[in-house]
Amino acid sequence: MPLSSDALDLPPPFRSVALREVGDAFAHALAHAGSLGAGALVFVGRCDVAEFSVVLEPEEPLIGARRAFYAGMVALVDTLAALAPPETPLAVVWPDAVRIGGGLVGGGRFAWPQGAGEQATPDWLVFGATIRLVSISGEALRRQWTTLEDEGFGAIDVERFVAAFARHLMAAFDCWHDGDFASLARDYLARLPRERGVRHAIEPNGDLRIERLGKPAAHLDLRSALEAPSWLDPATGGPPQ
Repeated sequence: MPLSSDALDLPPPFRSVALREVGDAFAHALAHAGSLGAGALVFVGRCDVAEFSVVLEPEEPLIGARRAFYAGMVALVDTLAALAPPETPLAVVWPDAVRIGGGLVGGGRFAWPQGAGEQATPDWLVFGATIRLVSISGEALRRQWTTLEDEGFGAIDVERFVAAFARHLMAAFDCWHDGDFASLARDYLARLPRERGVRHAIEPNGDLRIERLGKPAAHLDLRSALEAPSWLDPATGGPPQ
């Protein structure tokens, strides 16, 4: 159940919907996207995890509107970069996982109405994110995982984190609406692990094109990749506890 609708200091057109600790921000946003409307930012009141989702209302067919996922990822990474200690290595593993210092801290999620046609403009889209802040068990996480605390970020206030994400997301969409998705794409691609002789590009439908010297270009399908987020722990439905 929502606790309030004005828990965060958000720029317009965002407005907050706070859930209790046992809430699921992504599930809540999906279930109520139609009634919540564009700009609703759902977050969970937890101290160990930053978990939030935002409802979007696109103005173009789904085949192109799905690129909004990249705007969400750029905003998420920019939020982390602004808080990170100097020289902290921060990377994205296509399409949705965020790694810091080589360890996984969480990632993004994305959804659209079930049955929506690729050539139709969907009623809504939802971008969600989960970032592990600390390990409340006091025990080491699984080897492939880390937390912001372990990477030297210091104390992170969840509400300020989510509010900062909203501001970065607004900047990302402003860039796109000004006709400069290419710049947004470059910001995202710059966070992918670098490989010698490899170039990446984002196709108009959001797919990732991979070009290797002397070889035909390969394509990774964004739609199918977003169906099962790569960073989710099957046992918990989120980052490890």
